[in-house]
Amino acid sequence: MTDALLPNGIKDAGGDSSYFRKGCNPFAQTGRSKLQNKRASLNQQIIKQMRMRAGAENLLKATSNNKVKEMVLLELSYVNSNLQLLMGQLEGLNSSVEVYQNAHETANIPLIALGLKETKDMDFSTPFKDFILEHYSEDGSNFEDEISDLMDLRQACRTPSRNEAGVELLAKYFSHLPLIESRFFSPTRQTGIFFTWYDSFTGVPVCQQNLSLEKASILFNMGALYSQIGTRCDRQTIVGLEEAISAFQKAAGTLNHLKETFTHTPSYDMSPAMLSMLIRMMLAQAQECLFEKTALPGIRNQFYSLLKMAQEAAKVSEIYDQVHQSMIQTPIKDNVPLLWSTMAQIKTNHYRSMAHFFVASALLDHQLGPSDDEDQQEKTLSQVYDRIPDGRSPLDILKKKDERDRIGKAHIRKAILGHEEALRIYSLCHNNQMDVLEEILKASHQRSLHKYSENENEDEFTDYMEAPDIISKTEHKAEMEVPATTKGPLAVFSAKQRWTAPRTIRLRPEDRDLGFTLKGETPVQVVSLDPLCPAAADGLKEGDYIVAVGDTDCKWMGVSEVMRLLKDVNEEGIDIQVVSMMESNPPMPTKSATFCGNLPKTYSMICLAHDDDDNNPKARKVTKKPSFLSWGLKNKLKSVSTLSLPTADHSGALPWNKPCPTFPSSSSYNNDSALY
Repeated sequence: MTDALLPNGIKDAGGDSSYFRKGCNPFAQTGRSKLQNKRASLNQQIIKQMRMRAGAENLLKATSNNKVKEMVLLELSYVNSNLQLLMGQLEGLNSSVEVYQNAHETANIPLIALGLKETKDMDFSTPFKDFILEHYSEDGSNFEDEISDLMDLRQACRTPSRNEAGVELLAKYFSHLPLIESRFFSPTRQTGIFFTWYDSFTGVPVCQQNLSLEKASILFNMGALYSQIGTRCDRQTIVGLEEAISAFQKAAGTLNHLKETFTHTPSYDMSPAMLSMLIRMMLAQAQECLFEKTALPGIRNQFYSLLKMAQEAAKVSEIYDQVHQSMIQTPIKDNVPLLWSTMAQIKTNHYRSMAHFFVASALLDHQLGPSDDEDQQEKTLSQVYDRIPDGRSPLDILKKKDERDRIGKAHIRKAILGHEEALRIYSLCHNNQMDVLEEILKASHQRSLHKYSENENEDEFTDYMEAPDIISKTEHKAEMEVPATTKGPLAVFSAKQRWTAPRTIRLRPEDRDLGFTLKGETPVQVVSLDPLCPAAADGLKEGDYIVAVGDTDCKWMGVSEVMRLLKDVNEEGIDIQVVSMMESNPPMPTKSATFCGNLPKTYSMICLAHDDDDNNPKARKVTKKPSFLSWGLKNKLKSVSTLSLPTADHSGALPWNKPCPTFPSSSSYNNDSALY
């Protein structure tokens, strides 16, 4: 489904003003449309039951007749049971992950997408025309076409297409809201317009007369739409994975912008605690896609590559464990679908087991040879463990085959136990929509069992040594990406941020290399800083924003404009001014009440905010990267054997359809070439 452009009555089709975007056909018989229509129907049934409950509670307070009280209590129990059933059905809709997956996706673990918030139809015509007449002393009927276009735009936002055009549609309406607020919503006069939005998890309606709820709900739907775009991408291609990574990072950035901008929204799905959990989940899925992107070309069956992938898998597991821990906190656990927390728990065990499998393969299948770099292997292995059991040293493990095999088998046993735990958790989830996930879990389990049987010696005594934990580490960390519609100098240089005073840095190019690269739109940011370059020695830091080059103000300039100012720097150099963002700790909101307009208050809850930052920063190896003034040289990797991740592919093209799938297998290669 794509957006359509329809004329709004003006015959000139040359300008953008002649057209307004239209959303998807709400009656289209697609899985997503059916799901959203069912969500709207459930919301209407929920509000009907809530009104009946409110009336029964009022009657119960007003009457003193015992028979009437008995009848009212019976009616209340019936209404409450209906509400529980309806909310259970709404949870089932939120658990329908298969609807949002790529139509041809049969080989990757499913990802979770957010459903769009539903709203009621709005009629701005009469209130706006009355306000124009009373406040501006003009005939409101002269603006009927413009008001009609605005109403059409809002209606289209209820059914945005699942692509960038749909996001642009929501962003266009969102950009109109501040203008509408300044022109029609006076602080001294009520317009009589009530904005009603339904909680995406509970279906509870929330009603307000100001535009804060409208703005926050549109932002939430932008984040939800980005998550749906991410799940729809083809993760069997590098391009598809890059699109998925960008979409999930933008979803996290949009939700974080919502969390920081609208801190007291009455709807629980937009409370700080819930948004913090959703941001974590989006970043976890982006990190999972980054791992899949690294593994897609094939994992080299080589000691260093296997240990690197082990730490990457451990990082994915660690982030999903944080997601699961936030999901089981009160009151989030009462509203998050059970399937979501189950999938987070399954992925925690699955990727942790995968990490242990990679370490086991590195130790069992690769021995320290005369031509190997002993010091480098010792250093690499020592960085994998936070502790080594029984006082062993990494060099002892590498040199002594018995020790190497013993620890390798301990890792493969831990991998098997982790896969069995993931399968056990999956069996407890009464959902038949994730057959692909079950097949991948079983394939991974069989792979670990086969590796264990390959290295099992019947003459050995049973060894119950515990495998040490693996330190998580990644070269590509998923980070929040703020969409262009919500960023810029006004978003970066705002009262919500704290900054250092501008610092002057002297740039002196070495062989036309300034020692860093730039990213961002406006303002530009310093990234990939070489710690040995003169600018770094002069005080330039990674993540600094450039605010001036020489005497030119750069706050409103993009990368290309700043590059033009820097490319002609002579040997004497040039002064630039930079600022650094400081840590900000906003006060945590203590209470968020969820209510519905003129209906009685339904419930209130404490919303605990969660710190999104990682409290355990890991040391990173800093490598020099090419600057934006030196392009073109790429290192060519030598051709080596590769490995691949287990999938649920049924085409026969992948080796998992073969009997006894192995990685690596002595029958399939003579040196180190194999696929698993």
